Amino acid sequence: MKKLVGYITASLPNNNFTVDLALSMKDSGLDILELGMPFSDPIADGGIIEEANVKALEKGYKLENLFSISQEIGSKIDTFWMGYSNPFYNKGFEYFLKKSKDYGIKGFLIPDLSYEESKKNIELFDLYNRSLINFIAPNSTKNRIKTLVSNAKDFIYLVSYTGITGVNKNQDLSLVIENIKSYTKVPLYIGFGVDEKTAYEKAKGVDGVIVGSAFVKYLLDDSLSFNEKISKISKISKNIKDQINS
Repeated sequence: MKKLVGYITASLPNNNFTVDLALSMKDSGLDILELGMPFSDPIADGGIIEEANVKALEKGYKLENLFSISQEIGSKIDTFWMGYSNPFYNKGFEYFLKKSKDYGIKGFLIPDLSYEESKKNIELFDLYNRSLINFIAPNSTKNRIKTLVSNAKDFIYLVSYTGITGVNKNQDLSLVIENIKSYTKVPLYIGFGVDEKTAYEKAKGVDGVIVGSAFVKYLLDDSLSFNEKISKISKISKNIKDQINS
């Protein structure tokens, strides 16, 4: 069965809401949660997720919020922290690895951390048995793919097009998928531009999809009550999970 990975922004609008949303999404078919760490300059993200980051920071998001949420959900759904490199360098990778172990977080996604930089911490990640998810671009060469997947664990993130999240573009990925699968059996999930309209096609040839903006836009809809937001996002989770496995 193909997997559904979903991104939501931590503590938007508050910790309890994020916990309730994550668990509802799990009940609606979500397999893996990307718990977004709000940051002031999310360079890989489009306008929707960027706005969500800004709003969470304006509401006073701190790392303690991330840890409080993680403590509630880490043992209940496979969760990864998705954030940018600045906090990790500021506090130190081992600080976050210790915290991730405490709360049952499986690993990190850090889109602005290059593979070459990440190699400096591979031994630490192995020591704590946590994953650092690799991103592969659609224009990656075969040699580059071989390098990127050499130490992959849990899953590989295939970026479906060159650009930022939340934009619907089509790009022929058949060759890059073939090249990735020639070097590894680690599950391959595709992200960027995945929603209810595109999920079925995007899922072809891969092991799952990663959805972000299609969920987060409802976090930003102030016309909806908290319960309505959870209901809508959970319904989308179920629909996409059904589509990719139809």
